Amino acid sequence: MSAPMRNPMDSMTSTWRSWDRSRWNAGHWLIEILDVHPLSPDKEVPVHQKTDKVPHVPELQFHIWILAHAAIPLILHELYINYIGRPSGVLVFLFYSLALKFTAVHEIHIFRRIGEKIGYFDGDKHPRDGVPDVGVRKTAQSLVSVITFRPMYSIIVAYRASEAPSSIRWGWLIFESGMYPLMIDFWYYIFHRCAHESEYLWRFHRTHHLTKHPNPLLTAYADMVQEFFDIIATPLLAYGSMKLMGFPMGFYEWWICQAYVVFTEVMGHSGLRMMGPAISPWGWLLKLCDMQLVIEDHDLHHRKGWKNSHNYGKQTRVWDRLFNTSIPRIEGHKDNIDYVNVTEIPLF
Repeated sequence: MSAPMRNPMDSMTSTWRSWDRSRWNAGHWLIEILDVHPLSPDKEVPVHQKTDKVPHVPELQFHIWILAHAAIPLILHELYINYIGRPSGVLVFLFYSLALKFTAVHEIHIFRRIGEKIGYFDGDKHPRDGVPDVGVRKTAQSLVSVITFRPMYSIIVAYRASEAPSSIRWGWLIFESGMYPLMIDFWYYIFHRCAHESEYLWRFHRTHHLTKHPNPLLTAYADMVQEFFDIIATPLLAYGSMKLMGFPMGFYEWWICQAYVVFTEVMGHSGLRMMGPAISPWGWLLKLCDMQLVIEDHDLHHRKGWKNSHNYGKQTRVWDRLFNTSIPRIEGHKDNIDYVNVTEIPLF
């Protein structure tokens, strides 16, 4: 019996950058103009064996990067209020959408530069996937959705024109920024695991798993139902859960919490061959309990998982450890970490 014909829309072939540009659509041009290509065609990427040491990255570097980029729009917003006046909700939406776009694009640029220096996990077996020819429009649409809807619902739900960035409740923030990734991961774990184990939900999630070696642009590469859960449902469920638990979760605190989450989501799909943990003020505690997520964990979820999978968490390994769905790391296990030659995360 002959094998079933593969659906052409499942192809991960990426050759569109070599096409005549007259064949490009708006999605191709958006990726080109923003220069968010995950790989540079003219750069050779280092290839490592599985037994080669994985470079360590001090967590402080990540905190500095995230907080610096989250603080810039808050400072500019405060200056605007002090010297011009209270901006309208529409202006606030446009401003924070632009800030999110700038930060996400810059993060992709930084990760590409790092990848060209240190390489990627499983690089001795397979290169990173590019943006597929059949999925350029979907990829661009996912990028626009994230940039549009995250600031939009944050402003609708939490923004108060009477409050300025200086009203941030600093005493609460360390608890909120540590709890928020844990809560968002709780709701995400439930949906994600159900999406793998339910035949009905799998049809909405399988597109995301066409990539076995993802890149940052494929973070939100998914069908519309999953996009809704990733971009809107799980953050709102996490926010609502925290409000019910008594956390203030003002707009500006939520902005910082989401800065941590977005950074981890993009980094988690980068495949960078470094001991890069999901960053949280509670990282030291998660690490002590062996519940801290690192880049290789989600990379293994894509590489080794299909309908029956593991490593469902995207912000922590708390729920995977509690429900026994985590698997051992291949390259980034504790005996294979290089704590001498660390990787630098440039701010700019």
